Amino acid sequence: MSTGAFCNREVVIAERSTEIITLAQLMRKHHVGDVVVVDKQGEKVVPIGVITDRDIVVELVAAEQDLASVTANDLISRELVTGLDTESIWDALQRMRRRGIRRMPVVNDAGSLEGILTVDDIIELLADELSMLAAISGRSREQEQKTRD
Repeated sequence: MSTGAFCNREVVIAERSTEIITLAQLMRKHHVGDVVVVDKQGEKVVPIGVITDRDIVVELVAAEQDLASVTANDLISRELVTGLDTESIWDALQRMRRRGIRRMPVVNDAGSLEGILTVDDIIELLADELSMLAAISGRSREQEQKTRD
């Protein structure tokens, strides 16, 4: 399965000039724990960073920063890890594991944002797959029992 087929396409985005308070309000409004920071280049929306609720708390609130004076650009890391929408979900998962990230924007060949892949999404996928495997196992036992009777 490709990341493009599985990623969440409903991504909350903001531009680098967006104030941190506004980012937090976006997270609250959309019930998400992250916002993808983007640069808009005509029709193209290019991800340049991801800011999480944890980033805001640990980097700003705990450090007693004046939130009114901070923008998304001040908080994004300079090295964004992205995945291609055509790559396998397992390759993307390996990259996320190696880099220690829980969220990864998914882009197309042109570098434009297509969605976001999160560890929670992958856990949900694996849980569904395991549930199907368990059902197969249970069904096999039922069939064996019927043939014995």
